[in-house]
Amino acid sequence: MPVPTGGIRGKLTANAPLAKLVWFKTGGNADWLFEPADLDDLREFLERLDGQTPVMALGLGSNMIIRDGGIPGVVLRLGKPFAQVEVEDGHVLKCGGGASGILVSSTARDAGIAGLEFLRGIPGTVGGFVRMNGGAYGREVSDILIECDVVMPNGEYLTLPAADLQYSYRHSALPEGATVVSARFQGTPGDPEEIGAEMDRIAQAREESQPLRTKTGGSTFKNPDGQKAWQLVDAAGCRGLKLGGAQVSEKHTNFLINTGDATSADIEALGEEVRRRVYENSGVTLEWEIQRVGRP
Repeated sequence: MPVPTGGIRGKLTANAPLAKLVWFKTGGNADWLFEPADLDDLREFLERLDGQTPVMALGLGSNMIIRDGGIPGVVLRLGKPFAQVEVEDGHVLKCGGGASGILVSSTARDAGIAGLEFLRGIPGTVGGFVRMNGGAYGREVSDILIECDVVMPNGEYLTLPAADLQYSYRHSALPEGATVVSARFQGTPGDPEEIGAEMDRIAQAREESQPLRTKTGGSTFKNPDGQKAWQLVDAAGCRGLKLGGAQVSEKHTNFLINTGDATSADIEALGEEVRRRVYENSGVTLEWEIQRVGRP
């Protein structure tokens, strides 16, 4: 499908491999991958699309299965121009959509802003956090978001207050095709040493409980009301379960792993088998937390 190539200042790649950009290290190519030079470049590029071309933003690729047939249309990757974090008055942080949770929480710590420590425990970028109401260790983005700035598939720039996103557990009403380019988070006054100690505690807890040194995608399934997904998976006998090159982590059963030669189809099929076994064992239907996108 045709896309505008003249006049843009960012990097546009046709038939771009995506596996190297996601944590699972699997999946097909994007029809087009666009890495805009800045906000104006992004808006101009989108304005010149035909409006019918699918557009999908890609952050760190931590909570995503890109199917083996790749992604139709355009994948947007917001790099360094969208990874800035600025401290504003009133213990507010303005964060680019491509800023990582570690950068946001570290900037908050250095500025003596508390309440954002939990972002240290979420692998991903601000854009993904806002879209999925990312959370960890008892907090989630809906607790701190003031507003976010988005660019629509036609290039329109909108500022959306948090109330418009109708947040629920790992879900938002962000408009279809909207790309989050920045967000403002509200913190509270805090002591940098205490904030740093809490971030260290979170980092250590992740290291001890999660398979961080593997090709994984983060938490696979949402926690059902009043229950833990990993406990349901474990109770269904799925710890260490394998399918092709994919495996349920033995360290944390709500994580799937690419043991080395998995395809995205292996990983997704293993997830579906886990869901089947959990339902058979407990009557609970697990919902995917990991995004599954693209062509089979």
